[in-house]
Amino acid sequence: MSEKSTALIIGAGDATGGAIARRFAREGLIACVVRRNEEKLKPLVAEIEASGGAARAFGADARDEDQVIALFDTIERDIAPLEIVVFNIGANVNFPIRDTTARVYRKVWEMACFAGFLTGREAARKMVPRGRGTILFTGATASLRGRSGFAAFSSAKHALRSLARSMAKELGPEGVHVVIDGAIDTPWIRENFPDRAALKSEDGILEPDAIAEMYWVLHRQPRSAWTHELDLRPWMEAW
Repeated sequence: MSEKSTALIIGAGDATGGAIARRFAREGLIACVVRRNEEKLKPLVAEIEASGGAARAFGADARDEDQVIALFDTIERDIAPLEIVVFNIGANVNFPIRDTTARVYRKVWEMACFAGFLTGREAARKMVPRGRGTILFTGATASLRGRSGFAAFSSAKHALRSLARSMAKELGPEGVHVVIDGAIDTPWIRENFPDRAALKSEDGILEPDAIAEMYWVLHRQPRSAWTHELDLRPWMEAW
């Protein structure tokens, strides 16, 4: 087995997930990045490799138990032991409650919560025997309070937060829970909340690179002073 370690980022999109992968790769970890369409990960992998880091792309549906199990087994067998696992799937959709179909609600729950359960369980199975590892869940303000039009998303994120807190208490020294709150500078935010995106020049919106830096800090915390929940917000946000 290689002396290298891996950082698995499930939901490695163009914003937070990509920033997290780049940050961990700079520290010498092999960034294993995952989304359903592996082809879309090529630019991220190329960027990491061009900067001297190592990365591997995987196409997988995090809602599928067999695919998640195979993903973890493949990384452990063929690449290197998992040191960090990040669950970063968003599933942020806006539907008035009367227009929310059972299919939409179930899909959002599967993406934002059930997939987190599968990810967390498999991470624990690999890390606990070694007595170390970091498990990070990306949350949202929706995990703390609901909002009009976001019943499916909010309930799924509430459930994910409870899952992560239960895991943190059960796994103790093997897991760290982080909840990330606030509007992030992404194309989705720019399209749906242009007034928030306009605050970027004033540091009024969470930057993916800043979030990634905090993820690294969490991973490096001494066991005597672990953080299990972290609430990140721009300085000007009213909360």
